Amino acid sequence: MNYNTIINLIGAVLRFLGMAMLVPLVVAFWYGENYNPFLISAVITFVVGIASGLKTHEIDDLPIRESFAVVAIGWFSVALFGSMPYLLSGISPLDALFESMSGFTTTGSTILPVIEDYSKSLLFWRSFTQWLGGMGIIVLFLAILPKLAVAGRDLFRAEVPDPIGDKLSPRLSQTAKILWSVYVGFSAVEVFLLWLSEMTFYDALCTTFSTMSTGGFSPHSESIAFFHSSLIECIVIFFMFVAGANFALHYWMLRGGADHLFRDSEFRLYVCIIFCATLLIALVLWTTHGFDSIRLGLFQVVAVITTTGFATADFDAWPNAGKMVLFLLMFIGGCAGSTGGGPKVVRLLLLIKYGYRELFRSLHPKAILPVRLGRQMVPQGVMEAILSFFILYVFIFAVASLIMSILGMDIVSATSAAATTLGNVGPGFNIIGPAANFGGVHPIGKLVLVLCMWIGRLEIFTVLVLLIPDFWRK
Repeated sequence: MNYNTIINLIGAVLRFLGMAMLVPLVVAFWYGENYNPFLISAVITFVVGIASGLKTHEIDDLPIRESFAVVAIGWFSVALFGSMPYLLSGISPLDALFESMSGFTTTGSTILPVIEDYSKSLLFWRSFTQWLGGMGIIVLFLAILPKLAVAGRDLFRAEVPDPIGDKLSPRLSQTAKILWSVYVGFSAVEVFLLWLSEMTFYDALCTTFSTMSTGGFSPHSESIAFFHSSLIECIVIFFMFVAGANFALHYWMLRGGADHLFRDSEFRLYVCIIFCATLLIALVLWTTHGFDSIRLGLFQVVAVITTTGFATADFDAWPNAGKMVLFLLMFIGGCAGSTGGGPKVVRLLLLIKYGYRELFRSLHPKAILPVRLGRQMVPQGVMEAILSFFILYVFIFAVASLIMSILGMDIVSATSAAATTLGNVGPGFNIIGPAANFGGVHPIGKLVLVLCMWIGRLEIFTVLVLLIPDFWRK
């Protein structure tokens, strides 16, 4: 294990994070707020980043083990140093780490009781961390440091373990630039549209940061319901939907290949799930909300399946059938190549195809029926990886739920807390519902949920591989 390389690369990420902390410092200046939390945090983070990169050397290759270590430890380091502005604003260390990890992993779960009690600059940082983490810290790192194009191939795979392996360019740095360009472009359009819809520019920025990253942090305790605007809800629904789809499809569509959307089986299933789930919830709410049930259902379905976590209503007060639909959506997530969390639609699609194949083979044992994604045959190794992923995902969910129950949570709160943090969704049900927060969770429980957010954002394997003894041996 080349520890110097690992420390050097993590130091480079921290130097970038230190510079990013200057952005909310400008916001603090603008609103005449205390800028010391960001100035001190930026200096400490940048100095540690410089100290970590003193032993610099040319990186010609980065083996897979070092790649996993850089991504996993790098993400935790970013969350750790990113927690300093919260800490220096009077929030306890564990709560600061929880809020920071929730931000960078785009989870959206919060410990803040009354959001408006905190400074605009801190709330800006809170949303800005989600935007930075949305497309991926390492992907951004590869985009701005093209010298890592060769060494970064396994870094990219470790952070974005896409089962279908769709790359936009033979050069990895170019792929990273394309992804971030599309991401920034959609973000700019959303800011403009929200600003035109009579949002303040500050609210438009913060809402866009949390929408395009599918994060869900809002500068208001009532989330999107604060604005009481159907137009704003429609804009947010559209961009949540966009952010939850594969950004490679957006790139080809912008280049005139709109047919890519309709030919993509994952995208079609994504749309189908949203339509069916919205219809189910609308039927459940129809007797109490009438035609408004369609709007409420669509917003919340898109918010949950894309793992954004915004809210326009207290869905915890909905009938059990509606809540069950949302709970199941937490185990699906967005599309591969999106900013959404969760297991991803493509894995569910391939699992369904695999299940059908096994049922067919029980009737026709000698039949050869490969699993296909579109016109592409899926290798058996990919299917084994997907099955392993789901087994580990369910196992971690069960263990986290059990721990939360032992710590005194009721069964609904415990299971939804594990599901919503592991899937990077945001709010859960009961004591951690959209009208509540995670502030009252037991300290050990908060630490468990921090680990769930970290593991879920890096899609299980990148973190759990660190637990294998052979990983650290020469």
